[in-house]
Amino acid sequence: MTVLVLMEDNEPSRQALTLARKFGEPRSLRMDAVQPFAPDALAAALAVTADDLNVSAVFAAGTDRGNEVMARLAARTGLPFAANCIAATPGDPVQVTRQRWGGSLLEDARLHSPRPLITVAAHTVPADSGAPPVEVDVKAPDEADLIVRVSDHVAPANGGVSLTTAKVIVSGGRGVGSKEGFAIIEELASLLGAAVGCSRAVTSAGWRPHTDQVGQTGTKVAPEVYIACGISGATQHMAGLKGAKRIVAINSDPQAPLMLNADYTVTGDLKEIVPAISAEIRKQK
Repeated sequence: MTVLVLMEDNEPSRQALTLARKFGEPRSLRMDAVQPFAPDALAAALAVTADDLNVSAVFAAGTDRGNEVMARLAARTGLPFAANCIAATPGDPVQVTRQRWGGSLLEDARLHSPRPLITVAAHTVPADSGAPPVEVDVKAPDEADLIVRVSDHVAPANGGVSLTTAKVIVSGGRGVGSKEGFAIIEELASLLGAAVGCSRAVTSAGWRPHTDQVGQTGTKVAPEVYIACGISGATQHMAGLKGAKRIVAINSDPQAPLMLNADYTVTGDLKEIVPAISAEIRKQK
């Protein structure tokens, strides 16, 4: 049997490919086959390719773009769509386990469909080292499918390391206190070669751009180390950290949810602790 995988150039897509291999021999359609990004055009290409190859299922990564394209594919084909799955077992029906409520709840469900449409939650399935799938060609899209498309790309304001690829992230929350308070967060991030992140409360206050937000409605990250400064750890924020290998939390409240879930904690005033860490790093350089 053949399955079709919508591939982006990122680790979540390689993870989705790993799960797709359980359903058959994968063929891939690359997200960048349509430029600029146009979700309807990609959904149309997936629909045509799926029919031409008579695939048994269609997979994509549970990223913002992956979920958007697959939702449009579901609407176009009238097929059910299971988003943000962490496991799937072939069969009739397909058995899936998927994240709900920002990952705080796992749902076991049965997907009744002649062609299951599935996205795989980022950083929940280890990517294997299998050979890359054969890529399929995409015809030029119809003009009607290009009405919704990316018209411009604005680089992050800080011009620093991307949250999606960063090995280390230094993130600030409401406890930082102000826009100007992020100077010490930026200093530590610079010394560590890290990206700067933040919580939703920070972007809501206008202290940092939305591109810096980590969480369910921001960016889902998978760094080696995530340093959270003054972040209480609401469910929505924790949903973005599930891929982090180590979490270091700095907070004056030792009972804050993130402090209780972190691998390492420092209790105290971040405005004293963060500069002290930066000073020690400078001594070692």
